[in-house]
Amino acid sequence: MTASAFEIGLNSFGEVASDGGQALDDAQTVRLLVEEAKLAEASGLDVFSIGEHYRPGHVDSATPVLLSAVATTTERIRLGTSVTVLSTNDPVRLYHDFSTLDAVSNGRAQLVLGRASATESFPLFGYDLADYEPLFEEKLELFMRLQREETVTWSGTFRAPLTEQRLRPRMRPGGIPTWIGVGGSPHSVLRAARYGLPLMLAVVGGRPQRFTAHVDLFHRALQESGHDPQPVGQHSLGLVADTDEEAVETWWRYWQPVVAALAEERGFYKPTRERFEGELDHGALFVGSPETVARKIAKVARDLRLNRFDLKYDIMHLPRQARARTIELLGREVAPRVRELLTKESAHV
Repeated sequence: MTASAFEIGLNSFGEVASDGGQALDDAQTVRLLVEEAKLAEASGLDVFSIGEHYRPGHVDSATPVLLSAVATTTERIRLGTSVTVLSTNDPVRLYHDFSTLDAVSNGRAQLVLGRASATESFPLFGYDLADYEPLFEEKLELFMRLQREETVTWSGTFRAPLTEQRLRPRMRPGGIPTWIGVGGSPHSVLRAARYGLPLMLAVVGGRPQRFTAHVDLFHRALQESGHDPQPVGQHSLGLVADTDEEAVETWWRYWQPVVAALAEERGFYKPTRERFEGELDHGALFVGSPETVARKIAKVARDLRLNRFDLKYDIMHLPRQARARTIELLGREVAPRVRELLTKESAHV
């Protein structure tokens, strides 16, 4: 892939924004996401993706509906997910949702499938966490058959069998771009390669370069499985502002309480200022001025041989003005600068 084809997108988890110091309500945040997707397209970004969560402060529980609303107000930007929890979705329903989205958007739909790091959907939809791995494995097999075959006869453990089913509306031949989201498990990397699917690395803490072995494993496993080369992407958190100081102080103010709550809930490290600055310097936070963020993205793109980088730009109660500025700067300044840096690098190889 040429540097000019390197993709940069946005990820949202539907986190409630604020305006003038007051939190928006859920409906206002839903409408804000549609406006932000329009701004992302106007700013020149390649992809706008929405996650799937079922917890307070998040409004992304009906992702295909949100993306369909975005599709009617945009023309070019591709529309995806970050991540769809396949384990607690029905593959047939999921096919219908995304074949319809693909039709509405004139072929712009895609998705990232994952097993879920947040597990609220399991009790909500009546699934047992003990089936975490077999649920995903079975449902991925069925979903990919539904995409790649005209009619499907199938039986499994977790849903009713299918006999010569042909779903409508049909997806385009071969289905839509379907990435596998990976949080660190080599088994998930091998699963993506086995199906010949692109790999999306969720890098939310620590040095991104620790995933180098995963990328090497992915390309080697693709080749051994007889599949064509597939792209690799990275999902990380961050904020872009006009200056480094503004970006750092804004992000710390809203990131610190979120991570403190997660630390209490999941038992990991508390967000000290020292750890925060370490993540800014060499870790997985992409926070700063356009030049700072562009240089960091370009470096990790070279180190991990990335084809795509997605920035998760929303975090609980971040002011809508800061969200909008991130979108504008990422599309209009960061993305062109990243491609320029990658072009210069390739010219010296």
